Amino acid sequence: MTPEKLLKQIDFIKEIDKLKYIQRKTRLFNSDRCENDAEHSWHLALMAIVLFEYAEESVDLLKVVKMVLIHDIVEIDAGDTFIYDTQKAHCNTEAERLAANRIFGLLPEPQAEELIAIWKEFEAGETREAQFARAMDRLEPLLQNSSNNGGTWNEPGVNYSKVYAKKSVIRDGSPVLWEYAESLIDEGVRKGILKKS
Repeated sequence: MTPEKLLKQIDFIKEIDKLKYIQRKTRLFNSDRCENDAEHSWHLALMAIVLFEYAEESVDLLKVVKMVLIHDIVEIDAGDTFIYDTQKAHCNTEAERLAANRIFGLLPEPQAEELIAIWKEFEAGETREAQFARAMDRLEPLLQNSSNNGGTWNEPGVNYSKVYAKKSVIRDGSPVLWEYAESLIDEGVRKGILKKS
């Protein structure tokens, strides 16, 4: 007979497959195809591993990888909110909290509690690990937009000030990566793919 714990874990694994169907606005590098949330999370995990040496302070890499792999799982229920959306806030909403409780709640209680705590830590953005994880989350679409002739920077209402404000989160996780990010933003303005006003 299959243990109940294993069945719960398998149910969770099946449920999170839905992340592959959540489309983001940001396109893949040098492509017209939008990425999905699963691709985004995988990419952030590898970025964290590769760019780990640029974290502001010593961080727990395994925790960072967990954060970036699970941070968007709530979007299975809550949907993806475009970072520059003017109608809907891109923050920890009640819908996301309910989604976290439902989806992670499929797991055995100790694992559910751990992942909910890690998700909340990422959302709060106060620990070194959360700040580095959030830096990865903001850097990836910046790299994508730079490679795609502006990408989502061409959406109505998106300009230099908004991009700079949203991307400045990178500074908290890594001053080195923020310096690089700033140079990409400035380059976008020089190329005319990011409007100053």
